[in-house]
Amino acid sequence: MPLTKLTSLDQVSELASDLPKFDTAASDAALERQNQLTKPPRSLGKLEDIAIFLAGWAGTEKPKIETAQALVFAGNHGICDQGVNPFPQEVTAQMVANFEQGGAAINQLCRANGADLTVIPLELDRPTKDFTKGPAMSEAECLEALNIGAEAVDDNADILILGEMGIGNSTVAAALAMAIMGGDSSLWVGAGTGSNAEGIALKNRVVAEGIARHGQNAPMGILAALGGREQAAICGAVLAARAASIPVLLDGYICTAAVAPLFKLNPDLLAHCLVAHASAEPGHAALAKAMDKTPVLDFSMRLGEGTGAALALGLVKSALACHNGMATFAEAGVAGG
Repeated sequence: MPLTKLTSLDQVSELASDLPKFDTAASDAALERQNQLTKPPRSLGKLEDIAIFLAGWAGTEKPKIETAQALVFAGNHGICDQGVNPFPQEVTAQMVANFEQGGAAINQLCRANGADLTVIPLELDRPTKDFTKGPAMSEAECLEALNIGAEAVDDNADILILGEMGIGNSTVAAALAMAIMGGDSSLWVGAGTGSNAEGIALKNRVVAEGIARHGQNAPMGILAALGGREQAAICGAVLAARAASIPVLLDGYICTAAVAPLFKLNPDLLAHCLVAHASAEPGHAALAKAMDKTPVLDFSMRLGEGTGAALALGLVKSALACHNGMATFAEAGVAGG
């Protein structure tokens, strides 16, 4: 079912009870199939878990990925006025142009792993506001980005890959993670696109100031006050995917932090999401652990763009190739089944 257009942030908290649930009958059937395939039980490890997970969301014993959609949302941030990033915000638009011309890492990984890529810039000429001075977005601005993200999802996709681009968004991610999960800013702040020790210290101070101002907000209020348009769009896409029972591969730290407000509202809102890879940004491990999600792979990546999710798609497809294509002991005439 398509997600109804959101008209207030309060609506999000009401969604969990209405959205589709994991189909345990389908996942049980997939598990039974795994136990009959020509291999020792559990010998394919996490590949088996992935196949069973996908079966539950597809509602069938033998799920397929015929359409893999990749969405990369791009936004600019007023917090950059504080000097938290060594690169100018013009780089966001320049990278969007690079995506559109097929020259970025995400283009190559989507092509290699069979994903259809769409890049969606979100008012790059109008950055959000500096969250140390006030909310980054009004409720109306946050809602607009949420709905843009939701509307971008293809309801016929079999899996959704999410990524982002935005100078300054590692600072935004740290602020969202700290506001939702607590702890000291040093747990959540990393180098991002290449901040030195002085830059990291500045990011810590800026994040702490943002939390002092906005940290007591409700979860979706935190998204509006500390997040960016691309973070809100990611949340919208996650909700729309859930409404259509589409499993999601979240890219690294930025994407995982973007959906932290949804997790705070109700962890079940992220039940259809896999964390695709373990980012080298130091806060990501703590964030994934707090969400009780184990990343699919760990290649020490920290580029963003959805690259880790696009790479993980290859593993997901491999899991289904084994699950659907292997013979059972009975089919193969092999003893031991």
